This record gives sequence, structure tokens and C-alpha cells, in this order.
Amino acid sequence: MISMLKVIFYTKEICSLCEDAKALLLMFQHEYGFELEERDIYSKDEWLEEYQLLIPFVQINDTSLNCEELNMERLEQAIIHNLEG
Repeated sequence: MISMLKVIFYTKEICSLCEDAKALLLMFQHEYGFELEERDIYSKDEWLEEYQLLIPFVQINDTSLNCEELNMERLEQAIIHNLEG
């Protein structure tokens, strides 16, 4: 059985960087067919504490991309790497 790749996206409302990152994720989701789980950091204290200064933040298995690392090229590389892995 093939397990589908899961991408976790930490975000918040009213965040232009988050909106840009989500647009990239949706584009790549269409191309690579992974499961996308969106988590609002304000819905859990632990997420707010951990990711407040890092969002948009993407977690793919052991690969993490924070707001400073997140761009089209790096995101696609992370997805491909984890699909092959």
C-alpha cells in the first residue's frame, strides 16, 4: 500500500506571506497529489509558541521550511525529495 505524502502548513489569518505560500502549495498539490493539512497557529497554544515567528511554515516528514526558507524552488525540491524518500 502506498501512503500519500502529507504536507503540514502552519499559518494564520491576514498574512500575505501565508497566502503566497498557500498558493504555491495548492499549485504543487495539483501537480504532485499530496495531502495538505492547514493548521492555524492560533488554534493551539503550542503551535503559537513554536511557529509564531516562523510562519508560513511547512513540514514535510523530516523536512521543514520556515518563512525565510520558503520559496517555489525549495518547496518543490522538498516535495520531490519526500515523495522519492
